Amino acid sequence: MQPTSTPRFHCLAVLSLLALNAGADEPTLRDQLGGSHFKLVCEGYVDQNWDLFVMNADGSQRENLTHTPDISELYPQASPDGSKISFMVDTGEGREIIRSAWVMNVDGTDRKKIADYARQAFWGPDSKVVAYLPQEYPKFNVIDYFTKGIMFYDLSTGKTTPHPNNENIRHLYNPGFSPNGKWIVATVHAGMGFSHANLLIEAHGDRVINLGIPGCRPTISPDGKFVAWGPGDHEVATAPLDTDADEPKVGDKILQVFDEKNKVYHIDWSPDGKFVSCSCGPNGKGDISQPKTYASASEIVGVYAKGWNIYVVPANAGAVHLDQPDPNALALTTDGESHKESDWFQPKK
Repeated sequence: MQPTSTPRFHCLAVLSLLALNAGADEPTLRDQLGGSHFKLVCEGYVDQNWDLFVMNADGSQRENLTHTPDISELYPQASPDGSKISFMVDTGEGREIIRSAWVMNVDGTDRKKIADYARQAFWGPDSKVVAYLPQEYPKFNVIDYFTKGIMFYDLSTGKTTPHPNNENIRHLYNPGFSPNGKWIVATVHAGMGFSHANLLIEAHGDRVINLGIPGCRPTISPDGKFVAWGPGDHEVATAPLDTDADEPKVGDKILQVFDEKNKVYHIDWSPDGKFVSCSCGPNGKGDISQPKTYASASEIVGVYAKGWNIYVVPANAGAVHLDQPDPNALALTTDGESHKESDWFQPKK
């Protein structure tokens, strides 16, 4: 007589085999992204010059969008309607460098300068206004919080207006609008009464809310219900944040992307909020033997960051580790050419 436990083990083996087969039929992350209409734009350092690169959501068909050997383009941000890209341009040398804010079509045509001595341009939710952070002093400093105030540039009229609380705004970096246009989220460093904090700043008023989360570089999800940011040098994360609420508060973390060895920075949302991208690479202080770059932390705009690449993970993945094989992480670039500051968009038809 066969032992009574045999059928049970047989059933478990069959169920395990079925589970493996079911998993094999599920699309990989690359497959999921390969069917997407979304694209990403990022900065990269090739042939001793900064250019902007555009690629499909799975990293395929990457192309140099600007391809300007004598001009350095940095910090690309796509408009919400997918029609334009804002970016920064550095001209000059040393402390005499002038960083300017520009806009162009997503195919690289019709370039237009909107301001000199500007930092980190970002789009209004209607894609009709480009905001930027004026540089604090005329002499250049690569530090990203070297800013004073917020300015709004209207693309249709060409007019620039200051934030209503402009005189009290200091030392912001990585600003971005909430989709409802009510708030500007940003990090402040040694300014506005804070040593270091992530803030919601009323876009057309004087309210300021300290989100009470450590780290830097926050960005709001396309539906305005979540925030993504970097809690530390080796982690980016997401958490609930209802920007329609009267007193928005950050909830518990939902997604955490780690790399115990390398730095992880510059998290950004896909237009449908289902994926996030980030930059990851070795710690460093740049390499001033390279032209058109600076000596500062590797994550800062315009600093040579050899070995940095762009990754994508699902927003619902829980915990993802970039320093080990993980099916929920996909490297979109692998050449390590200082690929940073990725931004998603869906090209306008």
